Amino acid sequence: MKHLYLTIGFLCCSNIFMTFAWYGHLKNLNQKTWIFAALISWGIALFEYLLQVPANRIGHQVMSVGQLKILQEIITLTVFIPFSIFFMKEKITHDYIFAGLCLLGAVFFMFRVKIFGG
Repeated sequence: MKHLYLTIGFLCCSNIFMTFAWYGHLKNLNQKTWIFAALISWGIALFEYLLQVPANRIGHQVMSVGQLKILQEIITLTVFIPFSIFFMKEKITHDYIFAGLCLLGAVFFMFRVKIFGG
């Protein structure tokens, strides 16, 4: 369980950095040139990689690559939705809910053997 919790914690932190690297410039640097925004984003993304690489190495000890990817996607949406609402000031739509339901289906299929045995 320790590996799972460390993986989730590192992936949550890395996704916060990555979300700001990918989308934060749209709000804060939209008056700057794209190359300036890209360089700032790369700097932020460095911190993401410093957390993401150990997260995947730790997680791969107890999960398959497919399971790691689905876990990362769930965490990405968990970070992205509040970011969209509170930082970018966008309205949540039904599409977020439907996308979340699809991801829950993906989680079920990737983790059903670990959860239900078999």
